[in-house]
Amino acid sequence: MFSKKLIRNIAIIAHIDHGKTTMLDSLLKQSHIFRSNEQLPERIMDSYDQEKERGITIFAKHTAIFFDEYKINIIDTPGHADFSAEVERILGMVDSVLLLVDAQEGPKPQTRFVLSKALHMGLNPIVVLNKIDRPHANPDRVLDLTFDLFAELGANHQQLDFPFCYASGLSGFAKRHLNDDAVNMRPLLEMVVQNVPCPSGDEQAPFLMQAATITYDDYLGRQASGRILQGAVKKGQVLAYIGEDGATRKGTVTRLQGHLGIQQVEMEEAGTGDIAIIAGLADISVGDTIGDPEALTALPRIKIAEPTVSIDFSVNTSPFVGRSGKHVTINKIRERLRREKRTNISLKIEEPEGSQEKITVSGRGELHLAVLIEAMRREGYELSLSKPRVVVKQIDAVTHEPMERVVVEVPEEYTGAIIEELSRRRGEMHQLSTNDQGITALEFLIPMRGLMGYRSELLTATRGLGVLTSIFENFAPWKGTIPSRTKGALVSMCDGMTNGYACFNLQERGTLFVAPGDEVYEGMIVGENSRDNDLLVNVTKGKQLTNVRAAGCDENILLTPPRRFTLEQAIDYIKEDELIEVTPENIRLRKRFRTENERKRSTR
Repeated sequence: MFSKKLIRNIAIIAHIDHGKTTMLDSLLKQSHIFRSNEQLPERIMDSYDQEKERGITIFAKHTAIFFDEYKINIIDTPGHADFSAEVERILGMVDSVLLLVDAQEGPKPQTRFVLSKALHMGLNPIVVLNKIDRPHANPDRVLDLTFDLFAELGANHQQLDFPFCYASGLSGFAKRHLNDDAVNMRPLLEMVVQNVPCPSGDEQAPFLMQAATITYDDYLGRQASGRILQGAVKKGQVLAYIGEDGATRKGTVTRLQGHLGIQQVEMEEAGTGDIAIIAGLADISVGDTIGDPEALTALPRIKIAEPTVSIDFSVNTSPFVGRSGKHVTINKIRERLRREKRTNISLKIEEPEGSQEKITVSGRGELHLAVLIEAMRREGYELSLSKPRVVVKQIDAVTHEPMERVVVEVPEEYTGAIIEELSRRRGEMHQLSTNDQGITALEFLIPMRGLMGYRSELLTATRGLGVLTSIFENFAPWKGTIPSRTKGALVSMCDGMTNGYACFNLQERGTLFVAPGDEVYEGMIVGENSRDNDLLVNVTKGKQLTNVRAAGCDENILLTPPRRFTLEQAIDYIKEDELIEVTPENIRLRKRFRTENERKRSTR
């Protein structure tokens, strides 16, 4: 068991893609905790499949390294705003944060969010100007912008006098001054030891801890992870814990674990300030207070920001139901969502009164919900999804809706079109600047409704060169009507297999979502109409064959590749009268009522 004087607890926070996980890779590799011949992947801590595929951190990851005689517990946090609940929980477990800022891009929307949370909790950040070896890096300018951001967010004098260093997580070095030699990460670790306070708490007091994260193991059951606030805990010890309902329950510590590198290591005892994982508390949940049964008082529960977007989950009612999925009933979907809620406290799950056919799931954003849906489809679930809706609330009898702070970076020639479109979506421009490379940064405050469906339009309008980042700002009075998708859908009028000849003839009507050989059904959306109305089409119609043959009378069929949707793109795309059919193998769009008979039955 480590003395608390030799423990340092820090979290790494930053905007998405500013190098948190890569920086942690270098710290782990230089800590000599791996074998010399051990094969290590890139982004060691991104162990979840979707994290590897998307290139982002979704769940906070714990690790620990040794530096001289010190033990440094490090937590890698998500950079995307939709997973901000992970950041909010983790900051309560640490005594300081490493704020990584890209030495070329400077502070971004998520930088503002995570820094404001850290400052509000009284933490004194250490600023790391990362990627200083990039060609257009300008660390001095970025340092000034970071100081301005601290001042803007109301940092106190001690927080404004933040320590900083220059680093490259990819190249594996840090240095106090730009002229110093680039050797290794030791200067950063020395800065952590010198500037991060050791944990507070009485080592002799009764054991006390709050569960910050929950994991599940098939053999051990539910496991609670958190920082030990005072005292010590041993394997086999009897503990009590207070749940959300105020009831006190007891359990025996069946296994006690800590972190070392990417492994969880078993411990006999853990003390004040350390981060521990406790198994044996059967019904433990996030925010529960754990401690000595003889001296236990409930701590304030962890507060998580409210969800901003909701989607209705319902059973898949298409003719193709059950072809690739194992779990297709509403009971299976409900059970899976309840299981998710136990560990993902930022989700809100409701079952509307009078309806047993759908479940409303609310989260922090479309990506937050898309990660859950993608996990479910990989587990063999089939379901239908509605168009996402923003979560509104009444403040002083006035309807308020969530607002987003948006930064769009585009080549200068596209600026006019972007400003016009975002203004049409009720956005208010707050800032415009153009750098030496001709890239314009536009900052808007816009209703979340206005962003739905816009990301794909931005890529089209800027030929793939536009970059959009956004973060929740606040709730503001309802901004009025916002125009939705302006183009209609091409809807299949029959069942069957798509035909190349039919696809070729329909190309001039709009953009197709299917290719020759795809199976379709009546009511399935097979393309986007070039006009604003829906159009019934037959994509299964073959060319009429005759006995007459003449040279040159047959046309060459040249097909444009179909547009395929990812889950997030589909969620962004659909209208109110459309649904997304999600299966383990396919993502399809369809009209809410496939036939006129279905529509009539729904209105009875």
